[in-house]
Amino acid sequence: MWDTAFSLANLLALVMWAALILLPRWPALLSAILYLGIGLLCLAYALGLIGILTGTLDSGGGQGPGMDFGSIEGVRSIFASDGGVTVGWIHYLAFDLFVGLWIARDADAKGFSRLVQAPVLLATFMAGPLGLLVWLGIREKRPRAGGRAR
Repeated sequence: MWDTAFSLANLLALVMWAALILLPRWPALLSAILYLGIGLLCLAYALGLIGILTGTLDSGGGQGPGMDFGSIEGVRSIFASDGGVTVGWIHYLAFDLFVGLWIARDADAKGFSRLVQAPVLLATFMAGPLGLLVWLGIREKRPRAGGRAR
């Protein structure tokens, strides 16, 4: 079960990222990425987490109810199970895609070309916070440069 959930979540995220990077940013596409992509990933995450915490779903060897998020040992034990890894991975996929969508919308609003956006979005897809950090650095240069030029 967890292998299937992991594979489907990866496929969904990959399709949404490809659409975000490669396709024209029509409002309907952006809504589909938000609600069908991010929304479904969030739903899968919530159902998986609740299922593991309540014991409804087998975590594949983790602690189940009473998971410890307050210590490195506790978090390690959560990710030592197939269910914990899958739910944790879906968490990353959902948030990274949300951040990617925000970056794309922000970059479009600020007039950045898709050629500038693509590597930032790829970095966000591959290493979420790194791509966000790069974008935060890039996006601040344009408003400041525009402010000084006036």
